[in-house]
Amino acid sequence: MGRGSKGGTRRRRRQGTFKPDDPTIEHHKLGVWDLYVQRDLPPIAWLGWLSRWGRFEDRAEVLNDLRYLWKAVYDLRNVCLQLFIYYAATTIAMAMIPAINLWYSGQLLDIATIATVERTVDRTKLCQVAGGKFACSMALLVVGHVHSMIQRELNSRIKRYYSVHTFHALARLDVPTFEDPVVNRQIDSVLPGPGERRTIPWAAISAVFSLGSSITHMLSQSLVLLDVLSKQQDGILLAGLSALGHLFQINAKTWGTVDKTYLPAAGVWAATSNEDDFLRMEGYKRVVGSETHRKELVAGGLADYMTEQYSILVGRLGSRAGDFFQIHAESSARRLNFSKLINHIFQQLPQIVFTLRAAQYPASIPVSMASLHLIQQSSASFLGHITEFMDSTDNLAEKLSSLRKLYEADKIPVKVPDGTRPFPEDTRSLYAGVSLELRNVSFRYPGSDRDAVNNISFKLEPGQLCVVVGSNGSGKSTILKLISRIYDVTEGVVLLDGKDIRSLKLRDLRQAMAILFQDYTHFPLSIKENIALGDPENAHDEDRVREAARLAGAEEIIEHQEDGIDTYLQRPVRDYYSELPEGTTTLFGRTVDHRGMRRMIGEGPQNVSLSGGQMQRLAVARTFMRSIPSSSSDTKVGLLLFDEPSASLDPAAEHDLFARLRELRGNKTMIFSTHRFGNLTRHADLILYMNNSTIVEAGTHEQLLQCDGEYAKLWKMQAEAFL
Repeated sequence: MGRGSKGGTRRRRRQGTFKPDDPTIEHHKLGVWDLYVQRDLPPIAWLGWLSRWGRFEDRAEVLNDLRYLWKAVYDLRNVCLQLFIYYAATTIAMAMIPAINLWYSGQLLDIATIATVERTVDRTKLCQVAGGKFACSMALLVVGHVHSMIQRELNSRIKRYYSVHTFHALARLDVPTFEDPVVNRQIDSVLPGPGERRTIPWAAISAVFSLGSSITHMLSQSLVLLDVLSKQQDGILLAGLSALGHLFQINAKTWGTVDKTYLPAAGVWAATSNEDDFLRMEGYKRVVGSETHRKELVAGGLADYMTEQYSILVGRLGSRAGDFFQIHAESSARRLNFSKLINHIFQQLPQIVFTLRAAQYPASIPVSMASLHLIQQSSASFLGHITEFMDSTDNLAEKLSSLRKLYEADKIPVKVPDGTRPFPEDTRSLYAGVSLELRNVSFRYPGSDRDAVNNISFKLEPGQLCVVVGSNGSGKSTILKLISRIYDVTEGVVLLDGKDIRSLKLRDLRQAMAILFQDYTHFPLSIKENIALGDPENAHDEDRVREAARLAGAEEIIEHQEDGIDTYLQRPVRDYYSELPEGTTTLFGRTVDHRGMRRMIGEGPQNVSLSGGQMQRLAVARTFMRSIPSSSSDTKVGLLLFDEPSASLDPAAEHDLFARLRELRGNKTMIFSTHRFGNLTRHADLILYMNNSTIVEAGTHEQLLQCDGEYAKLWKMQAEAFL
């Protein structure tokens, strides 16, 4: 121990390093997690946190929301019906045992009273009553443990079932719907919060069980309590006074329930997960839950594929997957705590000893003292169950409301409706590209007071190349978003092969396109899967993935990564560690940050350190993945949309990219937006120069130079910069 600079006592940080492969480190496998604990330190301590319970005052809403409870039970019938029955049985047993124990306490008082007055003891009855109380105590402990085990298994199964439901509810939303603040609030209300263990359906179902348990407690204890009190002198009066005192005590406190959530708080330890299925599952969750990846998710038609893959991963991982603290707590809770068993036994001994002593020396110990204690204890317990009943009604209303919102999340109407016409009618036509026409198209983003594009019209024949040029904010990116139906036009129409794209099936429309957005994102998955998701149907074809990387010039980038193509661009699962020795600079292959480290610290997901140009090449590779030419039966893409794909590249890399684009394009129709004029404009069949949301000039490179307008002026300015 040493002194801090301000006189406070501080604990010195341990010297040395923490190495998971060191023989002094214990390794524990907890589901998908690997926990490493240093042996010579005290066991992990636990901390608690206060859970605040909301309250609903509108009881009428409960009746409407109950139908969602029945729907949840019906949906879960094949998953955990038998466990529900067991849970109900243990709940009833736990509610009845206290009443039986109270009855035995009353019998003990009767025996003590008779012993005091008549100086005689019915030893047989005494042994039976004492044995009954002991049996009640043991039964409550054992049934409570079984009840907890069933509850954890129920929660685990329900969590797995509804995680797929929630995943699909998020994945199906289009961009404008996902951006809607109302929808965002609705989504937030059904997503589990940090550290939340219980799912919304299980919270609602367990609230019903809790309400039933409180009613059973009240009815059983009220009958027994009336019987016990009627036999005691001034029993009803004493009970009333005791209840009144407890009411004042409760009124002076803040209403709430303390729910213990255990967190490692001391000792040197670290936890990580290298389970590939778990990393992928968490990565998928981050993709569908983040607005950042929404355009790629929608434009790539990835919702069905990701939902299918997520469902497979959930089924494959089972109860092994979950938050580290949850898995750790559940692992610890599975073991019966024998200290509680001993504690329960000793809790009963004082009253049994007191009763035996009263029977042995009836004149020396006033039975009224024991009677008063029993009355106070019983009335407090009864009043507590009344309070639980009142809280349960409010709690039930809240949980049922959350359950309703969960089911309604799967029915949120999307703002870009699906079409009905298949596209194309003949897939072989995609080889020659597709025709594209915009007629008087205008669009305004939700909440904006000005058009992003205004009265745009142009036409491309199959196989033509169009380059859209203009400054940032001129509307170039918006055109591509309208063509891919990320948004629907406010006015006008977009035609693909002469058909209004709003009439085409969204899945078919987006499969016929390969898109790279200016504000592209990288999924929190491996490099391989980031590229592979450009074409979900061939996502497991690693040769195709590597070919896409080669075409995009990303091979060398991948080779320099420690895990090669399996490197995660952003790790979706965080590592946890506590009180690591200060010499530990890396852990699990990642940098450890000791700044501000206290008793516990969690290292968040880390990004691979790549330049903007390198990240852009990987994004281009994902777009190329869908566009790689193969057999005629495998052609799916007829339209390529590239939005500023060379923004982060130097001139040499840009020239190389353009060459690769021409190689990839073949006969496909292509639209390329940029604010820089490169070699690609020389090969364009149509150049659109945009400014202030409108097309100012249109034509080929030579035609626009001859016009000597804005395009020619900017072309000469950029050309002079490289002379």
